[in-house]
Amino acid sequence: MYAHIKLYHRFIDVGFMNTRVYDNCLLATMVKGDVPYGLISDAAFCLRDGYIEWVGEAKALPPIYRDAAKTDLGGALVTPALIDCHTHLVHGGDRAGEFEMRLEGATYEELARAGGGILSTVKATRAASDEELTRQSLVRLDRLLADGVAVVEIKSGYGLTIDDEIRMLRIARRLGDLRPVKIVTTWLAAHTLPVEYKGEADRYLDEVAIPGLERAAAEGLVDSVDGFCETIGFSVAQIARLFDKAVALGLPVRLHAEQLSNQRGAVLAAEYQALSVDHLEYLAKSDVAALAAAGTGAVLLPGAFYTLRQSQQPPVAAMRDAGVGMSVATDCNPGSSPLSSLLLAMNLACNLFGLTPEEALRGTTREAALALGLGSEFGTLIKGGRGELAVWNVSHPAQLSYHIGATPLLRRISAMEAV
Repeated sequence: MYAHIKLYHRFIDVGFMNTRVYDNCLLATMVKGDVPYGLISDAAFCLRDGYIEWVGEAKALPPIYRDAAKTDLGGALVTPALIDCHTHLVHGGDRAGEFEMRLEGATYEELARAGGGILSTVKATRAASDEELTRQSLVRLDRLLADGVAVVEIKSGYGLTIDDEIRMLRIARRLGDLRPVKIVTTWLAAHTLPVEYKGEADRYLDEVAIPGLERAAAEGLVDSVDGFCETIGFSVAQIARLFDKAVALGLPVRLHAEQLSNQRGAVLAAEYQALSVDHLEYLAKSDVAALAAAGTGAVLLPGAFYTLRQSQQPPVAAMRDAGVGMSVATDCNPGSSPLSSLLLAMNLACNLFGLTPEEALRGTTREAALALGLGSEFGTLIKGGRGELAVWNVSHPAQLSYHIGATPLLRRISAMEAV
């Protein structure tokens, strides 16, 4: 039914359902410590039944593994598989026309207030069949997989009715059945107001966003809850109502905050110990401490910054100094970030926001896993972690952020293909 060119198939190695040793490689474990990237040279690692059982220098390989099946990686770099922790991957249509209008001077806010922006995608998404939404989304997903991605967060937010929002989450989960990838689903009904609720945000929350969340949670379709806290979105007080329901349901929260203005949504998110706050171009330096104290991560989205031609950068130096974990994601969406390459997002984060290549790789591995609540299994190459790894045709991990438009992935090592 889904006649796609599955580029990732030639990259995936699943021959380790019992025990296999991989050697002759450079490991970027991304373990926190004094060694940049957690690098181990002349390394080896052992996988057993989909999990990492041993990591270290090849010369220190325990005798118990010396007779195990071996794979020589030819000196390649191995990292944890990448994680895209903020996407709007499931949607109908495109907004290339709005791209042209922005180039002619229209702002994102002007397009949104005129009925374009998110609402135009809502119309296209509602009109698309399940099969069409699945087909379009798989194309975008396959591009991410070709970049070494193993985990993708996908938000609702383009249905804006209970049934359509739930349909988006079901399709997102379906993608995880069709590809070797872990899908994390996020309820984002508080994205914008549909035309039928114009000017009635509280009624929309009462009739759609909150009861829809209850139903989606009851059906087991929600991993986290998000909202768009902006002048063209929802107020801090309105987001707090949604978050109260999320807490009552035992669901973690995240928030689009301070992208276009400073509404202090990040402070609210910290009060709820949110997993992350995302965008943050207008985050006040004085509010960074609240994120650090709450252990709330920051998700940087340079694709949207680039596409919207923004000039105010998120306070990266202040967050770095405060010890706030910084993730990098594509924000893949049809309007403000039609980006489906996480490697390119890493390059943009370095060039536009001043991240180091090590911070960019941390932001798509260890920190991205923490931003999704998956830090115990994904994002680092350590004993007990999931055997979701990427093998690269580069000699140093900095090259993953350095190259523009390159596809250096040699193969994925994945247990999910065989599940």
